[in-house]
Amino acid sequence: MNVCVIGTGGREHTIVWKLAQSASVESIYAIPGNDAMANIATVIPMDWHHSEELISFLKDHQVDLVVVGPEAPLVEGLVDILEREGIAVFGPSKRAAQLEGSKVFAKKMMERYHIPTAKYEVFHDVQSAKACIDAYGIPVVIKADGLAAGKGVIVAMTKEEAYEAIDDMLSDNRFGKAGSTVVVEEFMEGEEVSLLAFVDGKVVVPMVAAQDHKRIFDGDQGPNTGGMGAYAPAPILTKSLEQEAMKNILLPIVQAMAQESMPFKGCLYAGLMITNSGPKVVEFNARFGDPETQVILPLLASDLGTIMWACATGTLQEDMVSWHDRSAACVVLASKGYPISSHRGDVIRGNLTDEENTLIFHAGTKKDKGEFVTDGGRVLGVVGIAPRLEQALQGAYHRIEKIRFSGMQYRKDIGRKAFR
Repeated sequence: MNVCVIGTGGREHTIVWKLAQSASVESIYAIPGNDAMANIATVIPMDWHHSEELISFLKDHQVDLVVVGPEAPLVEGLVDILEREGIAVFGPSKRAAQLEGSKVFAKKMMERYHIPTAKYEVFHDVQSAKACIDAYGIPVVIKADGLAAGKGVIVAMTKEEAYEAIDDMLSDNRFGKAGSTVVVEEFMEGEEVSLLAFVDGKVVVPMVAAQDHKRIFDGDQGPNTGGMGAYAPAPILTKSLEQEAMKNILLPIVQAMAQESMPFKGCLYAGLMITNSGPKVVEFNARFGDPETQVILPLLASDLGTIMWACATGTLQEDMVSWHDRSAACVVLASKGYPISSHRGDVIRGNLTDEENTLIFHAGTKKDKGEFVTDGGRVLGVVGIAPRLEQALQGAYHRIEKIRFSGMQYRKDIGRKAFR
């Protein structure tokens, strides 16, 4: 079949890379893609917002399946537009994507269907939100209701931090419309893990668990980012805990969405906190995580194209999905100033081609006069793959020693929690 992947970043580069290995896939288009995808896909510099132009392209090129990578087109309803034209899509509808697009929607669904999560309150005004913080105590979690590029969650360790976050969102409009409503949550003790699953509206097949590293600096210090690295499988999610999460969280939310006439299909991402009383939901996302995708998909032994088609058409079966018994670790190389600012145009030195046990996925790069340069934010995901996690991490960090660009920053402690 012919497949089109929507998106530009490291997640989408990884999806294109894996689809290129799929026997079921004949040709791949990337819209708008990035320059690094050009050797494995046909890159089309088109804006997905121009739906009539997009639909015309997909039909003219006989595209069988569209894979929507980022959250924004999902939340804005691109899946609905394409499906009305008879085009199969891997990804949830606009209504189902509310699981990620609105923290309030997700919390209310969990409350209604008794899915374990943190206690919460919803606010539109500063005074009431601050009164709730006084009642909950410190630490406390403040979340912007809408999409905020992974930066709309503040874990406040002091009352001053909590008040500042409320002011930023509700008074200073830091996240625009996304922050006009805030969720104040109780702080959950435990360790976070990401459990993603392939879903076709009814059937739920879990992927290998991964652990993301959100904060910019070692030791989980500094501001939140889109993610500075990940590894998989994550030993914190034992087989029994995975079964508990499937039974109490993933299966119930998929059944709930179907019951509410908004069936979820595509990739369901459950961000979990492993607490003393079992797994609880930190957040749901409606698509593959970034950089979790960079460590999960290299471990997939099955044909990704076949799985995605089955999710899109309601024909998913558990035996379609199998995994390599290996480990993967991704270390993100970010630009100078990230996540507060984004530096661009710095030439990237070193060999950026894949090697036997290391992969390079491009998140924020472009080609200029034949050389890759930084294009802001997270620049590269360097992935090591090996029989054991220690070896995978060694491979990734050894590869990083051969790459450089001005202001390059990365964490030196990715995966350390796995060895506790």
